[in-house]
Amino acid sequence: MTKALVIIDYTNDFVADKGSLTCGKPAQILEDYIVHQAQTFLENGDYVILPTDAHFKDDIYHPEHKLFPPHNIVGTWGQELYGDLQHWYEKHRGDKKVYQFNKNRYSAFQNTNLDNFLRERHVNELWLVGVCTDICVLHTAVYAYNLNYQLTIPSEGVATFTPHGQEWALDHFKNSLGAHII
Repeated sequence: MTKALVIIDYTNDFVADKGSLTCGKPAQILEDYIVHQAQTFLENGDYVILPTDAHFKDDIYHPEHKLFPPHNIVGTWGQELYGDLQHWYEKHRGDKKVYQFNKNRYSAFQNTNLDNFLRERHVNELWLVGVCTDICVLHTAVYAYNLNYQLTIPSEGVATFTPHGQEWALDHFKNSLGAHII
């Protein structure tokens, strides 16, 4: 069985203290776990996929414009991967098993080629990590479930803005999507 680690939106704007839409400390403590998992997946011959939220400055037509402050503006520090993950990515970005791409909706599948990429490589198991558990991780998980991917969600690999959001999302993954929570 081929699997992929999908690291969702682990960027400066969502994680760093000065990020414009940061989850702060709960997201920052994921750093070592996420980087370790990325290295482990790559060493095992599996895929590491980094869908990254991408917005354009002053895009009044994007639905998030009314919901959140500007964040993950393409080409800015805020859209760069956070901390050691950025260093790990720079070291491995040329590897055929490492794939980063921009996304413009909560789900990493919406408006992207992710499903085609995974199916062409016979990937059927996804491990989802990153932020925000109850927004982008959730929407990616629901989409993946509807496409019949097997899901694993490491609880120590995801974070969001509130404890309630975190608890609700993990419960939803397990009870409504049949995800394996570790």
